[in-house]
Amino acid sequence: MASTTLPVTVDDVRAAREVLQGVVRPTPMEFSRALSERVGGPVFLKCENLQRAGSFKIRGAYTRMARLSDEEKARGVVAASAGNHAQGVALAAQLLGLRSTVFMPTGAPIPKLLATRGYGAHVELTGLTVDDALVQARRFADETGAVLIHPFDHTDIVAGQGTVGLEILEECPDVRTVVVCTGGGGLLGGIATAVKGLRPDVRVVGVQAETAAAYPASIAAGHPVPLAKMSTMADGIAVGCPGEVPYALVRELVDDICTVSEESLSKALLFLIERAKLVVEPAGAAGVAALLSDAAAFEAPVAVVLSGGNIDPLLLLRVLRHGMAAAGRYLQFRLRVPDRPGSLAALLAVLADVDANVLEIEHVRTGAQLHVDEVEIALQLETKGHDHCDHVLATLREAGYPLNFS
Repeated sequence: MASTTLPVTVDDVRAAREVLQGVVRPTPMEFSRALSERVGGPVFLKCENLQRAGSFKIRGAYTRMARLSDEEKARGVVAASAGNHAQGVALAAQLLGLRSTVFMPTGAPIPKLLATRGYGAHVELTGLTVDDALVQARRFADETGAVLIHPFDHTDIVAGQGTVGLEILEECPDVRTVVVCTGGGGLLGGIATAVKGLRPDVRVVGVQAETAAAYPASIAAGHPVPLAKMSTMADGIAVGCPGEVPYALVRELVDDICTVSEESLSKALLFLIERAKLVVEPAGAAGVAALLSDAAAFEAPVAVVLSGGNIDPLLLLRVLRHGMAAAGRYLQFRLRVPDRPGSLAALLAVLADVDANVLEIEHVRTGAQLHVDEVEIALQLETKGHDHCDHVLATLREAGYPLNFS
């Protein structure tokens, strides 16, 4: 663990902490009773969603930019990001009095886009992914002389992110497992550097979205391997290829990398809102998704990093619905009934008897697939869990209603 060949050491993380004094706030570690009951021991949430600019990214961005020479600072900085790194760079530039330009994918969440501009950065929209934006950011740096502030692949960035690990050890000194959401690996590599440098007995686990997981294949290959494609709601960890600097750290220091499904991410986001009263973006909920998926795999006390809380309200609405459906709390289907008075009332009476709450209803009387004497009803119901869903559907079938879920 103490290999001198690693690009970042615990002393580098400590030095970054000195740079960040008075700039970042030490974020709270919130005890989660609900997760603790599942794991069988204490679970704490490291709330970087409550950090300045809404994520941990200010730590690395400010560390990197504060160490630029006066000549470099005069040229300004450029970055590429889906949102959190963009906001971190923009805020750091504002605090340091630097010009900043940020390239963001065209589908970047509007709140992140507006916040980045609000911190004073000039924003350019380009491409569909962070990797596309990074190509343009590099080109801009070559053409203008602006200093590229990479989202994860630089020693100063990783050292800054690693200060989260120092805080975890201080706030939870008996921690046994640290769980970290992972994209390019800057946060995971930095935390692993701090934790393993001071407590090599602590297990460090990275978590990736299974549809955007570049690390498992890269670790198996022995070098960073780019993904051919990726698609995930967790835009904050949608990175197509690990960085060289964090990869070297993750390969040597991280005990395990696991992946979580999109369904698990949405369940975790819903869980955090309902049980922890915390608004977290899908990427930031990845660690909680891992615990909810396989609680027995994590030795307590566990510290789970919530990396950011910058979520588009429209995405939040969709994800919550998806999470409710995955948890058996939301049911949607269509059925056909005779087109005569009382048919709709009879259906609603059945639903009332089984205590299913109707959220939305659509009554379609005409359509190419409908017979002249029938009507189609589309229903969205609020239910109480998987067992209640099964009971509702079984009751409707027993009553003679043909259900269509397509």
